Amino acid sequence: MPRATGRWRLVRRIAQVAVTAAFLGLVGWSVASRWDEVPAVLDELSVPGLLLAGLAAVAGALCGCLAWRAILADFGAELPLGGAARIFFVGQLAKYLPGKVWPILVQARLGQAYGVPGRASAAAALLAMLVTLGTGLLLTVVALPVLDDRAVTDYWWVLLAVPPALLVLWPPLVNRILAALLRLARREPMPRPLSLRGIRGAVGWSLATWLGYGTHLWLLLADVGAGGPDLLLRSMGAFAGSWSVGFLLAVAPAGVGPREVALPLLLGPTVAGPTALVATVLSRLLLTLVDLLLPAVAISVQWSGRRLSARVPGQSPPSEPSSPDPPPPGAPLPGARSPELPSARSTDSATRQW
Repeated sequence: MPRATGRWRLVRRIAQVAVTAAFLGLVGWSVASRWDEVPAVLDELSVPGLLLAGLAAVAGALCGCLAWRAILADFGAELPLGGAARIFFVGQLAKYLPGKVWPILVQARLGQAYGVPGRASAAAALLAMLVTLGTGLLLTVVALPVLDDRAVTDYWWVLLAVPPALLVLWPPLVNRILAALLRLARREPMPRPLSLRGIRGAVGWSLATWLGYGTHLWLLLADVGAGGPDLLLRSMGAFAGSWSVGFLLAVAPAGVGPREVALPLLLGPTVAGPTALVATVLSRLLLTLVDLLLPAVAISVQWSGRRLSARVPGQSPPSEPSSPDPPPPGAPLPGARSPELPSARSTDSATRQW
């Protein structure tokens, strides 16, 4: 690696850490400045409310996995649900590293065990991110009438990403771009082109993802005393908008910092400041816990399936890639012609000639 490139990467990492620390410092200052009001909000929290919010966050994460799986299946790589969950959720842990490329690389590496081509895995991961961004921005636009005018004024530039994000929903254009990139990289073409059916499935699951995440924020806000007939729509639009802000500001890993600054602002004046801050911090903690819990569950299910198959003779592990057993010594290889044995007539003629 050239020395200049290494120095530039070091400077970029330092800038990422500094920006993330600045956003976190702003969040901490906001909480500290209103700390006298925060204990009263925390007293209204209940265990059932936190559990319901956590379940809604789990549902949102599972729908996100299914959106990625729908795109990957449309490319011709069918994965069992257990294997898809293992690849997706373990790969999502890499989003806490600076940069957006790490989840794509990890998912591509894990997909090799299931025979998924690296180009299909990388394209599916990237398209799933763009579909999630596009649907999140559309939800933000729909929720603009109930969001705060100040939030729209401060984050108007996020709406500029709506037209480029919608281009990913047109399969002919996506297929042409992927084909051109693969030709430039001198790689083989995609196993199968992207279709409108795959995009529809990914968009449907992405909307379900935002419904789950918006519901989890709505439950947190309702548990700490917020209300209103449009609170669910406000929660979905605010969470989708804050996630989009964190995604577009790539300097922060997993949107840490920018999302926590944007979310209370997007919730608007109908949600009190301390209530919005407490819900924002609790949302981040719950989502981080879900990000750690789901990979552990996926790996535990895989490990349990292996142990169960080891106890039952002749049963292979469920949802696991299997490789054919090697042929016994002396047996012909699959597809090879076995040597012909001499017939009795040829043996007699050979004897007479001798």
